[in-house]
Amino acid sequence: MKTKENNYFISLITLIAALGGFLFGFDMAVVSGIIEPLKLQYALSSAQEGLFVSCALLGCIVGVGFSGYLSDKIGRRKVLFISAILFLISAVGFSFSEVYSMLIFYRVLAGIAIGVASNVSPLYISEIAPSNRRGQLVVFYQLAITVGILVAYISNLFLQRYASANAGEGQGLVHWLFVENVWRGMFIVGVIPAMAFCLLLLIVPESPRWLVQYGRNEEALDILTKVSGAETARLELNSIKEMSGQKSGGIGELLRLPLRKLLTLAVVLTALSQFSGINGVIYYGPTILKQAGIVTSDALFYQVILGGANVLFTFIAISKVDTWGRRPLYIYGSICAAFALALTGYCFVVGITGYFMLFSIILFLLFFAFSLGPLKFVISTEIFPTHIRGTALSMCIMTMWISDWIVGMLFPLMRDGLGIAATFFIFAFFCILSFLYAKKNLFETKGKSLEEIEKEWNTDSNSGKELAVKMEVSEEIE
Repeated sequence: MKTKENNYFISLITLIAALGGFLFGFDMAVVSGIIEPLKLQYALSSAQEGLFVSCALLGCIVGVGFSGYLSDKIGRRKVLFISAILFLISAVGFSFSEVYSMLIFYRVLAGIAIGVASNVSPLYISEIAPSNRRGQLVVFYQLAITVGILVAYISNLFLQRYASANAGEGQGLVHWLFVENVWRGMFIVGVIPAMAFCLLLLIVPESPRWLVQYGRNEEALDILTKVSGAETARLELNSIKEMSGQKSGGIGELLRLPLRKLLTLAVVLTALSQFSGINGVIYYGPTILKQAGIVTSDALFYQVILGGANVLFTFIAISKVDTWGRRPLYIYGSICAAFALALTGYCFVVGITGYFMLFSIILFLLFFAFSLGPLKFVISTEIFPTHIRGTALSMCIMTMWISDWIVGMLFPLMRDGLGIAATFFIFAFFCILSFLYAKKNLFETKGKSLEEIEKEWNTDSNSGKELAVKMEVSEEIE
């Protein structure tokens, strides 16, 4: 039976692991306040500006590429520590570098840290969480991302106003960082959570499932006891041991049945969630709010409004993912997101502005935040066996970053070539595809241990049945 101590332990460990998500969100969002002053100070050409904005994505792809395999080999905790160190080095290095090429280097380094954290943090949380709270705790990682984004927006806004109020006054390092070169100050703020991440990881245990995979059963039992209580820990350990024993087979194993079906499901859902245009919507959000006529010309203030809405709506997923289930939330959220995007496109077609346009874009953030946004992490961390989960998740996260790059590259072209209304209708179309694909292929996993999920799809595969049959595809909202 669980005690308050068990709940405290799992909550603390989840909070620490979720710092990887916080730093992911902070590092990606803080650049929004850096681009313009950096461009002016270094007289960047369009190509140099584009390189600065996109180089972090290159690092993300590199980070994802090695972190999954490495976490399967040396453990989740050690790889999380690598990401924390990279976050810290990149924050300090970027803030004090004066050569453009070194700024690019440290942005790539930050991108590698983001790639590692985006892969291993949700993976670790899913493997240490009890089955009845796993969805909630993995969604907490998504919440940490949105909080990191919001904190970056608020920090940028505060530092920008501080620099304006103290322009021409004072001297010394603080004045140089936070007034003369305020964009450096915006980035160095990330040292605080990065340092906290490094130190707190010292008290985080290794994933019990990874430990069992490498025969360290007593260590795993000790951790499971802290998570689930002594009465159920040994039963969980026996279940994990029953499904363990294989070492990572790499990408080749993932491309063979039955794992190929699971990989296809996770990759398609991940890509479609990003093709909903969430990044394009966030980037275009300031213009929409300006057209709504309810805010001033302060672009950083616009971002705080949207960031706050994104954080607030993610709590819906946290409260419902383990009661309603993954499948209903994903299906209903994706079709409702399609409606909200189509409504925004309609506003542009007929020229509706003001609060109704604001309502339509906030409505999309609401539906995305409790379905397409967080559930791709939940699903991808649940459906693969332990011995290859890190590698499989890395392929899903790689898909996310590539999809983000495609949307980021095509959004301005679609906006200027097809028109903003048509662009929103295209995003709505991809949400409809998400609805149709999830309705046909997504199975329910709420309340089941990772080993139960693996055992069920293994049984279905061996008997020649379709994967979704035995896994309650038609589970309804209670």
